[in-house]
Amino acid sequence: MMLFKRFLIFFLLLTTASAFAFTPSASQIEQFKKLPKAQQEALAKQYGVDLSTITGKVASSPTQDEVQTIQSREEVQEPVLTDEERFKPKQDEVKPFGYDLFAGEPTTFMPSENAAVPETYLIGRGDQLKINFYGKESESYEVNVDREGRINIPNLSPVEVAGLTFGEIKELIKAKVEQEIIGVKAFVSLGQLRSMRILVLGEAHKPGSYSVSSLTTVSHALFISGGVSEIASLRNIQVKRAGKVVANFDLYDLLIKGDSRNDIILKPGDVVFIPPVGSQVAVEGLVKRPAIFELKNNESAQDLLKMAGGLKPEAYAQKAIVERFNNHNAKEILSVNFAAKEVAYTPRDGDRIRFNPVSLQYQNSISVIGAVARPGNYQWHQGKHISDVFTSVRGDLLPQADLSYALLVREINISGDIEVHQFDIAQAIVKTAGHDLELQANDKLLVFSRFEEKEAEELALTNMALTEEQQAQQVKVLQWHKYQQKEFEKYIGVLEEEDPFKKAQEEANLTIAQLAKQRKAEEETAELAPEDYSVFSRFNILKPIKAKLKQQASVKQAMQLIEINGHVTYPGVYPLTVGAEVNELIAAAGGLLESAYIEQAEITRIVAGDSSKVEHIKFNLQKAMLGDSSDNRVLRSKDSLNIFSIPNWQENVKVELKGEVKFPGVYTIRRGETLTNLLERAGGFSEFAEEGAAIFTRESIRKQEQQQLAKLSEELRRDIAQKSFENSVGGTSLSYEEMNKLLIDLADVEAVGRLVIDLPLIVEDKQKLVLQDGDTLYVPSKRDSISVIGEVNYATSHLYKPGVAFEDYITLSGGLKVRADEERIYIIKANGSVKIPDSGSWFAVSDSQLLEPGDTIVVPLDSGYMDNLTLWSTATQIVYQLGVAVAAISSI
Repeated sequence: MMLFKRFLIFFLLLTTASAFAFTPSASQIEQFKKLPKAQQEALAKQYGVDLSTITGKVASSPTQDEVQTIQSREEVQEPVLTDEERFKPKQDEVKPFGYDLFAGEPTTFMPSENAAVPETYLIGRGDQLKINFYGKESESYEVNVDREGRINIPNLSPVEVAGLTFGEIKELIKAKVEQEIIGVKAFVSLGQLRSMRILVLGEAHKPGSYSVSSLTTVSHALFISGGVSEIASLRNIQVKRAGKVVANFDLYDLLIKGDSRNDIILKPGDVVFIPPVGSQVAVEGLVKRPAIFELKNNESAQDLLKMAGGLKPEAYAQKAIVERFNNHNAKEILSVNFAAKEVAYTPRDGDRIRFNPVSLQYQNSISVIGAVARPGNYQWHQGKHISDVFTSVRGDLLPQADLSYALLVREINISGDIEVHQFDIAQAIVKTAGHDLELQANDKLLVFSRFEEKEAEELALTNMALTEEQQAQQVKVLQWHKYQQKEFEKYIGVLEEEDPFKKAQEEANLTIAQLAKQRKAEEETAELAPEDYSVFSRFNILKPIKAKLKQQASVKQAMQLIEINGHVTYPGVYPLTVGAEVNELIAAAGGLLESAYIEQAEITRIVAGDSSKVEHIKFNLQKAMLGDSSDNRVLRSKDSLNIFSIPNWQENVKVELKGEVKFPGVYTIRRGETLTNLLERAGGFSEFAEEGAAIFTRESIRKQEQQQLAKLSEELRRDIAQKSFENSVGGTSLSYEEMNKLLIDLADVEAVGRLVIDLPLIVEDKQKLVLQDGDTLYVPSKRDSISVIGEVNYATSHLYKPGVAFEDYITLSGGLKVRADEERIYIIKANGSVKIPDSGSWFAVSDSQLLEPGDTIVVPLDSGYMDNLTLWSTATQIVYQLGVAVAAISSI
């Protein structure tokens, strides 16, 4: 590439040689010559330089053999299609057989003179012979056969050669030279051949008279005339000589059998006549050579099948479909058995034969799907059991396979209805009765992963430290499983791919509010996105089975689905297997969690005969798990099993203490523990703690506040939109930029979840606060400042001075802005509570007594500047209050 770039510069210099008086050196030219020919030509073309001026070579003209005698015919312009025709499913149209051999048209009629001449070639007038003498004399002669059919060799008598073969002439000349010239031998070859004129008529692409070589055959004549037309016969091409037919050339013999016996050499004046095509029959579908074939008289169906190359292995020969015109009035359909020894069918002109595929369903086979080492289809025989399919855990299953839960899906009738059997793979391998089920033809064995989430499965496999061979096996199995899963869904026959256009159309018909509500409901109900599930998860493999069981439910047979909720690994809806009991359903759900209460569980069941009523059946779960028949209840359609939690059970509940406590950190608490107890465990406060300014946050409150913020923001936007249609009064309206800024601020605010507490009272055990998971207590250091925010000229903080009123702090901040609401000023205390100063009453507490270190004075916006939007005051208060809380937490 670097060399190529250097020669780009070289060419630039070369093309400007006249301007800069530059002449490339001999070494540069030699380096250029070493470039590949393609790069030389590309450079020369790019810069308009004649390549021969550099290389010194003149571009050689192509030899006669290199000249293309056939070029592509003019392409037929495609017709303009309507929308209906354009989107209509296209069928593979078969084309007439053999016509593509003549897909071009000739560019020259000159014969090739370098073709090999056979020994049987008949010498005629105008042929040229090359004779070389060697031995005592060395001479070369070129002699032509004259009109008398003789050749004249110098120093020899004339020889009659017309009508002799080339082989006979060679022997004749050699013998004559040896007899008449002692010590000389002759070597004879053919020089320029005589030309002759023939006619190509009928359905030729370019019919007419052609001057051709004396070696021209019938097939050569077809090529030089550009081939045949679209209605030409390929099976009855006639060679006429002096008005008589001397040969019939069947091009099918040459194309199908390779038989060229009738491809005779033409003579001067011969006529190659191409008649119109005869009877034609189309053969399509699962044959090796689908096409439209021309038939001769008395050709049978077997002959036609041989022309088509025979049937493909998947073709259904017993019932081939034949479409036939019945007296040209209508069509009729025939079913023909091409597998019979004698086919009772005679092809007719216009017939169309289609060979359809055999059924794609396997016979006498079983399928293995899921987390197995070798998924696929296997042979079935009478008496085969699951233990014959799975012989070992390590050899036949993947590392993530769930050994305690697998399914056998079986067809039960001709309609394709299914029933499901559950078994334990580990027990089946050791041939335990009840698990090592006997298989039937077309059974499907489904093996699941122990993990439902893809991330959890990948993490587990990483920790297993699989070998490279095992990792490669995982990849192969995943690829094969995708195919197997699609085939299984086809077998089940109920799942359809989601139509994105249909979904988009449905969503387009919804209002924005309805669409938002729908999306929110989908997010709340879906625990995981479909792509987050493991490939062999219960979610993926059970999906088509549950859909099929729903579909086949009827009045005669209830829906074979059951549900399990509560403290199991994978709660949800599962197929009701044959003879299913409580312990089997729990195994299907991945087993009990640590928090499950085993003394009691409950089944909610629809009362038989009255679907409007349900009954609740309580039983001992521990006995049911041990197989006790009195408690291991047999499940019915649409049963719902509920696994309770151990009373007062709790997972690890964490609470965090930050700031000025003696031992800050994350603490695990017991259920019902209070903040007072936790502070005692943490050693109390440090000497610098400001107990009155403590901030306590709770996760449940944070979520609630975030929802309220979103709701408030939406209401505010609607209020603004409504007011935008009303005329503003004077110049008191709030500008669009200011309103938009406040809306953006409100949308960007993240809720803190602050719970206002009086920590000194809690420490004195005068108030009780029961802790929850995720609670956090922030205890700041002692404060010595007062902050002023809102509609003041300079929002800042000031050093706290006892006895100073809030008006004085506002004055220190530059005073109020014009749009400030002086009557609605309020104070956010350090502990999060809000106080409103009331200086208009004789009995009011002094403003200076309201203020304490760490407090914040808030000056709100006058509603007169807000187009009387009732929500503005609420919005600004929330923004200010949350901002103060976040700032306080950040400073800890």
